Amino acid sequence: MEACVAVEREVDKVLTKFGSINEHAGRTLRDVTNHIEALRKELSECPPDHELTSNQVMIMKQAMSKARETVQRLATDHRDLHSTVSKVGKAIDRNFVADFASTSRDDVFSSPDKVVLLNKVICQHFYRQGMLDIADELASEAGVDSENGKEPFTELNYILDCLKHRDLDPALEWAEKHRTSLQKQNSSLEFKLHQLRFIGLIEKGSSCQNEAIQYARTYLSQFVHTHEKDIQMLMGMLLYLSNGVSRSPYAHLLQPSLWADIYDTFTKDACSLLGLSVESPLSVCVNAGCIALPALLNIKQVMQQRQVSGIWNGKDELPIEIDLGPEKRFHSVFACPILKQQSTEINPPMRLACGHVISRDALNKLANSNKLKCPYCPMEQNPADARIIYF
Repeated sequence: MEACVAVEREVDKVLTKFGSINEHAGRTLRDVTNHIEALRKELSECPPDHELTSNQVMIMKQAMSKARETVQRLATDHRDLHSTVSKVGKAIDRNFVADFASTSRDDVFSSPDKVVLLNKVICQHFYRQGMLDIADELASEAGVDSENGKEPFTELNYILDCLKHRDLDPALEWAEKHRTSLQKQNSSLEFKLHQLRFIGLIEKGSSCQNEAIQYARTYLSQFVHTHEKDIQMLMGMLLYLSNGVSRSPYAHLLQPSLWADIYDTFTKDACSLLGLSVESPLSVCVNAGCIALPALLNIKQVMQQRQVSGIWNGKDELPIEIDLGPEKRFHSVFACPILKQQSTEINPPMRLACGHVISRDALNKLANSNKLKCPYCPMEQNPADARIIYF
């Protein structure tokens, strides 16, 4: 982002200079043109055989000299503009690195299994986006079995497309079909769908009052124990049917944001039910790489300048910690408060008898035969009493 801002500043300078030169050139050329037109008009009023006086000759020479000087000055301004434009190219070269391969590993996709896995991830991304034709063509050319990965996304994309057009029937059928699983997840999807159907009847006015009441008795009554307050608000809308719900305290229930909310709720619950991530794994990887790439390029350049590039073998871990933001944190991690290192399978977190947690390496370093004094409290204990903790 900083690189883009730096280039944008240079582009703004060019645009500003373009604007000023254009304004100055237009004003100067208009003045010269008006002066020559006035002179031509004055000469046209003289008789055909009239000889120019010395005074008129001098005025003609001054007009020609002024026009020549104006053209030369504009040409000079135009040449100066080239240097400003060239700075944009230098800013791009300075702020953007073309050699992105310096941070990658050549053996990442060396095996056929990894190539097949990558093709599956790309196909799944296209299926998620509803680009079925592209995904099928890629699967066919890459020799990937796409039937198992295609089926759930075909149904989900159809339901989401219907929700975009405010058609609740496919989503309600899906929610009723998976009611037991959704209840185990404490999902409110089915209630929200019935809520939108009820609000749709309310929006039709007093003519659908009896239908709305009957719908509430048939479908909303089953959610009384879990959504009692929401149902009370929906029933309150009936009091304002004659005067218009849009002018009532329940007008917020008519906002289009409820449709955007049901779209997100269905996506989240459906993906959770199918054991899928809400966001495409390919999108997550690409976005994380875009965030991490500038820092990796900088550290790679520093290592090459100091001739210590061999320190980063690129296999086990990155040479620096890169914060991708809270939205990219998918797993809990434990950093040992003693050694300041993240735990691994080889060096897992260990819970001491006193309740404090440190890494196994720290435990081995602090232990003295069968005695260990907790670094955070005075309790002495046996190192063998420590237990592995799984986050």
